[in-house]
Amino acid sequence: MALDEARGELLLVAHRKAGLWLPSGGHVEPMEDPWETVLRECCEELRTEAVPSGVSGKSPFFLTVTRTRGQGQHTDVSLWYVLTSEAGDIASFDEDEFEAIKRLPLQQVLAEPGDTLDPHMHRFTSKLMAARARPQ
Repeated sequence: MALDEARGELLLVAHRKAGLWLPSGGHVEPMEDPWETVLRECCEELRTEAVPSGVSGKSPFFLTVTRTRGQGQHTDVSLWYVLTSEAGDIASFDEDEFEAIKRLPLQQVLAEPGDTLDPHMHRFTSKLMAARARPQ
């Protein structure tokens, strides 16, 4: 999950297959360390380098288990990493996978209808806001 720490904005992608606004992400390849997956997927999907945030560093911040929708349904177990990304860092993206990208303030993410987002997005955003509010 790309976070502009100064502005308090998350980057969401309109995922073509899922039909939802999601964090960017990908699948871990056999024998691949999950952090290496983050590095690779950031380059492939967002054309940028993955920079760990101060919130969680190179460790996962959030874990979810979700049943996917549509054809080829399966269960996804996802590790959510928080990355630092300023507004101008991402100028292009994988258009085969995503229709669009947008940045939303954290409070606005919580105001978005749940059926348009990853089913865990509101819970993730609330947890992220609480972590950011704690003294460092």
